[in-house]
Amino acid sequence: MKAALYRRTGGPDVLEWGEIDTPEPGPGEVRVRIRAAGVQPIDCAIRGGLTPPWMTITLPGVPGNEFAGVVDRTGPGVDGISAGQEVLGFRTGRSAAEFTVVPATQLTAKPAGMPWEVAGGFSGAAQVADIALELLRLSTAETLLIHGAAGNVGAVAAQLALRSNNRVVGTASAANQDYLRDLGVEPVVYGPGLAGRLRALLPGGADLVLDGAGGEALDLSLELCPDRSRILTLVEHGRAAALGIRTTSDLRSAARLASLVALYTAGDLRFPVRRTYPMARAADAHREVETGHGRGKVVLVA
Repeated sequence: MKAALYRRTGGPDVLEWGEIDTPEPGPGEVRVRIRAAGVQPIDCAIRGGLTPPWMTITLPGVPGNEFAGVVDRTGPGVDGISAGQEVLGFRTGRSAAEFTVVPATQLTAKPAGMPWEVAGGFSGAAQVADIALELLRLSTAETLLIHGAAGNVGAVAAQLALRSNNRVVGTASAANQDYLRDLGVEPVVYGPGLAGRLRALLPGGADLVLDGAGGEALDLSLELCPDRSRILTLVEHGRAAALGIRTTSDLRSAARLASLVALYTAGDLRFPVRRTYPMARAADAHREVETGHGRGKVVLVA
C-alpha cells in the first residue's frame, strides 16, 4: 500500500509518499481503508525526532493518530462491525496511509451527515479536550481560562464547558476574537499587555486553566489559578512536573468518541476544517501545522 512515511526523523521534507506492506487484521482487529486522516502537532513532533513514553518508534514511520474510512476486512472475533461500514477512530501513528489496522474497540460509526474531512480530523482534538476537562474536574458555574482558545482543542473545550453553564475566557490572536465571541467565549488578545488584560477581566482569578500556548500564558495561569491541580498544559510537558500542574493522559475510548460525535451530529459542537491536502502532500500539511497559526483542522484526504 501507499503511505506518507519517513525513513529518518527530521523536518517535513523527510516525508514521502512511498510503499510499505499492507497490514492484515489479527484477532479483534479491523482493517480500514482510509478516506481522511487528521494532522496533529504531536505528529510533527514525532516525525521530528520526539519519542513519547507511550510509543515505540520503528522506521519507516507513518504519522497520524486519527482517521476516518470504510471497513475493508475484519479479523477473527470481531462482532458488530462488517466490511463496508463507515467509521472513524483513533490509534497511535500509522493513519496517514491507504489502510490502517486497529482494534475494533477504537472505532465508532461515522454519521452520514459528517463530512469525511471532519470525521478524519475529529477524534484527536475532540477527545483531548474532553479528557482535559475531565482531568481538571470541570463542574458548573465555574470560570475556565483557555490559552489558545481558537485552536482545535481549545475551541472544543470551550464549547463543552459552555454547555455546562460555565464562563469561558479565551486568549487568541486579534484575527480570532470574533470567532471566539461567536462560540460564546470572552476573548482576550495575545501580545504585550496580556497580563493586565487578564487581571482586569478576571479580578477573582480562574477556577481552572487549559493552557495551549505555554510561556508567558502559563506563567500568568499560575498567578490566576492558585490550585495547580486545576491547571493543565498541552504544550509545556517539560515544566509540568516541577510546577505541579497536569498534562493529558491517554483516556481515549470509542464510547467517549461516540458521545462527542453525537454532539456534532446534533449541531451542538462545531468543528471547522481549515484546509485539506492529498495524502501525497503530507509534507505540506505538516509545514502548515508547524506554523502554529490558523483556525480549524488540517486534514489529509485520500
